[in-house]
Amino acid sequence: MLRRIDAVVPAHDEEELIGACLDALLIARSAVLRVRPELQVGIVVVLDDCRDDTARIVRARLAGFGPEEAVTVVIDERSVGAARRAGVAAAVGSGAGGSGAVGSAAADVSERWIANTDADSRVPEDWFSVHADAFDDGVDVLLGTVRPAFTDFSEDDVERWSLTHPPGHLPGNVHGANLGVRADRLDELGGFRELAEHEDVDLVERARASGLQVVPTLDAPVETSGRRRGRTPGGYAAFLAETYPRS
Repeated sequence: MLRRIDAVVPAHDEEELIGACLDALLIARSAVLRVRPELQVGIVVVLDDCRDDTARIVRARLAGFGPEEAVTVVIDERSVGAARRAGVAAAVGSGAGGSGAVGSAAADVSERWIANTDADSRVPEDWFSVHADAFDDGVDVLLGTVRPAFTDFSEDDVERWSLTHPPGHLPGNVHGANLGVRADRLDELGGFRELAEHEDVDLVERARASGLQVVPTLDAPVETSGRRRGRTPGGYAAFLAETYPRS
């Protein structure tokens, strides 16, 4: 039985977008608690070498929550893999790399789910619910979809996107902005590796090689920034820059 779900959010200098990211997570948190009041839901934000106003914004947004509900972790790695790893460690109670642990005495690792997203992304209201349902269905790894914020796109780019992403099309790509994993399976795999990029793809490759149930879904797509210059050289922003170059 699922007793706890934690969202892990790595952030490096995201003062422009982290507020909207957390607002969306808090809405989704309230939504799942309305239908699953017994569920423990936490948020872990990993501040990775943040030199702008990201830390202040995060602490202001999460000020009303206790350590069992939300925590910030501070590292200085400039590595999304290291950030996700530190966030998971805090979520499951070791407190590695940070100033405290979320839910350290709450639930056994076999009763936990780690839902990953990014600081430049906004989850939909049913996001936590979809991830919780995946746990109930016996899924080990959930591959969610993302779409860029169309406010960052031209009309032509929006049309191109729609043509290449028809309704019902399930690509099964791996996106760290919408990736869920059973906490015990994540532990068995050795967790996220401290990679500067593609830590999500690496984890899913190891999960598939281990015979775990990796399931893609079109439910609860996450909206992510349509920017063309991101925080990792080979991330989603690089894909958008190559596929939808700005003139």
